[in-house]
Amino acid sequence: MSQKGHKRRLRTSHKVLAMVSALVLGGGGVVFVAQGAFAGQDDRAAPVTATIDCPDVGDKLTDVPEKARAEVDKNLAQLDTQVADAYKQLATGRAKGGTLLSGLRQQRGRTIGAIGDAMAGAGARPQGLDGLAGCEMKQAAAPDPEDEPAAAQGAAAQGAAAQGGQAAAKGGPARSDFVAIGNVRPNVRKPANRGNASRGSFSVNCGRNENGHFNPDNVIVAPGVSNGAHHMHDYVGNLTTDAFSTNNSLAASGTTCTNGDKSTYYWPVLRLRDGRAERDANAPGGGQDGNVGTILKPKQVTIEFKGSPVSKVAAMPRFLRIITGDAKAFTNGVGNANASWSCTGFENRQLKDKYPICPRGSDVVRTFNFQSCWDGRNTDSANHRTHVAFANRDGSCKPGFKAIPQLVQRIVYSVPPGSRFAVDSFPEQLHKPVTDHGDFINVMSDRLMANAVRCINDGRTCR
Repeated sequence: MSQKGHKRRLRTSHKVLAMVSALVLGGGGVVFVAQGAFAGQDDRAAPVTATIDCPDVGDKLTDVPEKARAEVDKNLAQLDTQVADAYKQLATGRAKGGTLLSGLRQQRGRTIGAIGDAMAGAGARPQGLDGLAGCEMKQAAAPDPEDEPAAAQGAAAQGAAAQGGQAAAKGGPARSDFVAIGNVRPNVRKPANRGNASRGSFSVNCGRNENGHFNPDNVIVAPGVSNGAHHMHDYVGNLTTDAFSTNNSLAASGTTCTNGDKSTYYWPVLRLRDGRAERDANAPGGGQDGNVGTILKPKQVTIEFKGSPVSKVAAMPRFLRIITGDAKAFTNGVGNANASWSCTGFENRQLKDKYPICPRGSDVVRTFNFQSCWDGRNTDSANHRTHVAFANRDGSCKPGFKAIPQLVQRIVYSVPPGSRFAVDSFPEQLHKPVTDHGDFINVMSDRLMANAVRCINDGRTCR
């Protein structure tokens, strides 16, 4: 696995700090033990996992001049590095909350100032960035001790999770992050097709990452920054995608897709929280960032492009970049979250903020429904969101946007019954299911994209 850079954001009441007497190392989370009992509670009250919540500067930058993009991207990645380092200091007890937040504010202030200077040099100094330097603490329910698998409890003795892997395993999801899929009511609603609907589909077979293409980069959000994601990604399609990829290098690459599609499809890996050491146990994006346990290989990966229920679709431009979901949704809020978790046989029930507990014989399913409306001009935007949009409830695009083929990725995993699992995440996002996300760069040839559009608009099913 290649080794690489950083990205994130977070929040919690300062009152929490006044109520703690001990900070217990929890790897992926910081466990605060209450100083005595709260009113009406005994000393067996559940501990709290704390994290750091900083405003997401990148999401606020909707218009960055091309001349300033590289410098702004570098400094946005530096902001993520600062939060990551602060989180590690908090998790290991090397810094107290108040002191840490004060130092982090100063660091962020300087870096945000550098972003403003870069944009001013290109003639567009942004307003209001100075108020984004401060961070807070955010709390969440800690994992119950009995939820820790026996393998994790014995990891140190087995030498399985060297240099803190066992501790990091305790940063895994809490019991409250799981729900039995049978207890979820059907909730999938699809708009009805109208007369001009594009009813076809175009599928691409790109395998299941049998070639082992993993890295913790994100070339869309943090180009040129190693470990820009702080979590490991699974890739299918383009063979060479990493932080340093360019349009030219992607176009010159090979692919795992059987029809020659060189597009890049990637998403965070899913892991069993079993206390076992993966090959990235001591690497950036892996154990160093609190992502531990056995990486699950997908049982099935389906990549399909679908039409619009209200109109024909237009071709995507080559090198269009789309991110769906929000890797920081636990701290940012769910405004950009687009996680869809379910189980085979129950896919009319989709979960955004819970992991599914599937019945025996049913597999875990992650589905990424990408944005299907495009502004008709840009292949990317400063915050990687505003150039594309989701369709309205009736399936139509908002004014100024046109329908394009909608990418739908479906990833199936065979998870042993009773096993705990979690998606890789930024450390401070605590492996919450709501942070799931997918990334796509269109590197189809113009001819292949035209074929896809014809299939979809003609109502045919093409593979």
